Amino acid sequence: MFKLARPFFIQVETPLHAGYGSDLGVVDLPIQRERHTGIPKVESSSLKGCIREAFTGTERMKDNSLPAALVKAFPGLTEKGKYKEAVNLAFGPEEGDLHAGALGFTDARLLLFPIRAMRGVFAWVTCPAVIYRFIQELNMAGVKQKPPQPAARTVPQNCGLLVDNERLILEEYTLEVKHDAACTALADWLAGHIFPAGGYDYWQEKMKRNLVVLEDDDFRDFVDLSTEVITRTRIDSITGTVKEGALFTEEYLPQESVLYSLALAAPVFNENKGIFGEGEKAVLSFWQQGMPEFLQLGANATIGKGIVRIKVLEED
Repeated sequence: MFKLARPFFIQVETPLHAGYGSDLGVVDLPIQRERHTGIPKVESSSLKGCIREAFTGTERMKDNSLPAALVKAFPGLTEKGKYKEAVNLAFGPEEGDLHAGALGFTDARLLLFPIRAMRGVFAWVTCPAVIYRFIQELNMAGVKQKPPQPAARTVPQNCGLLVDNERLILEEYTLEVKHDAACTALADWLAGHIFPAGGYDYWQEKMKRNLVVLEDDDFRDFVDLSTEVITRTRIDSITGTVKEGALFTEEYLPQESVLYSLALAAPVFNENKGIFGEGEKAVLSFWQQGMPEFLQLGANATIGKGIVRIKVLEED
């Protein structure tokens, strides 16, 4: 059983397609969504697979080029074979079922969704249901400093999206909103935890000004109707024209979307504990110190899709 949890944010840097196969609907290749809400998500199996791939990259496994913070926390990893052993103990063996992995992950849930705005270029929208569930999962992880729960149809005090004092226009929809202290506090909390401390001042200020808490139904409609849908084709190398039947559409979670997940740690399920003699604390530290800032998640890596930035939630 997992004994420790650590939340982390996933900010989409290039459009993300975490799909589930073909569909008979309007979009040929839709993205993964929660069945009961229709809100986009990324399955934990997809997330764990891409994180493991980042840990088992060629430069790490063959060249033993490990992050300095990881080596500092676990000096024994520089010994031959120790890093591969640690990866197998943490994530589980690549072949066979000798033991379960000591690391797990929850589904990556959508927290903030970017929507085109009349002013301020775009807004990050969310809703009370999403925020409430986010706070619940922070409670599960034992986070002490949690954000407040604002009401729907609210914006921060210094909102940069309004066309007059109480109206904003998202896509073709005009909404009446109110300034709210709790929404201001939420925006400040998110800006301070989603973005790294250095070099992201612009985005931190934008988050503080461009957050909108919508009604639950409005949020559901936006995340259903405002994702990116791209039409793609396959070209016949001989004729130079589109192959017959090769026109298809793909759905993407747009750039600037923000998701979150929980990294879960348990004691190693093996008699050989390797470097994880301290149990779940060592497992979680191994993941956190070895986690790269940027990952490729989902499909279409060769055309630059699915690049995400990871930010582990640190307590104040």
